[in-house]
Amino acid sequence: MTRHARIAWAAGLVMVTTCGLGSAQGTVPLSDEARQTVMWVKSQQHMAGQPFIVLDKRVAHAWVFDAQARLAGATPVLLGAARGDDSVPGIGEKPIASILPNERTTPAGRFAMEPGKNARGETIYWVDYDAAVSLHRVRSANKSERRLERLATSDPGDNRISYGCINVPERFYNEVIDAHFAPGKGSIYILPETRNLSTLLK
Repeated sequence: MTRHARIAWAAGLVMVTTCGLGSAQGTVPLSDEARQTVMWVKSQQHMAGQPFIVLDKRVAHAWVFDAQARLAGATPVLLGAARGDDSVPGIGEKPIASILPNERTTPAGRFAMEPGKNARGETIYWVDYDAAVSLHRVRSANKSERRLERLATSDPGDNRISYGCINVPERFYNEVIDAHFAPGKGSIYILPETRNLSTLLK
């Protein structure tokens, strides 16, 4: 890809994202680090033919790309309540009630998305099975957490509420995530918030 083609392609991403293609209300344009990550993924030949997600924890947003690296949708997300880029060792074996506030992190890195089910029998996508981190539909059973309301605000700080899992709106999950990842192929790139982006793009 030539320099001019890369510039035009990146500009197109911003335009389409701003238009909200397949997106939930309140989506935002690609952050600089998210755009850099998309460009890096496109340059990796081994990623050809697989959909992927780029998630920027700092802005609490995710962008979904199809197998041809075209933007398929964007959405605000709910994330782990604690800042940090690593899961606590053994966190996947701990009972929910014993997980401390500072341990509720969404790990950074590249992860294979694997379809599965949680303990309730709900369909989810595993992000890190050993750490019990998954991407799933937002749950609003606990009204005091105001999860749906948190997704609708413009403050990324409001989106830090989970134990580490990634919550997306139900409609977005059904219409965008399932449409591209149900076959069981694809990756998610979760950008670091306490480390440099170069630790991911290598």
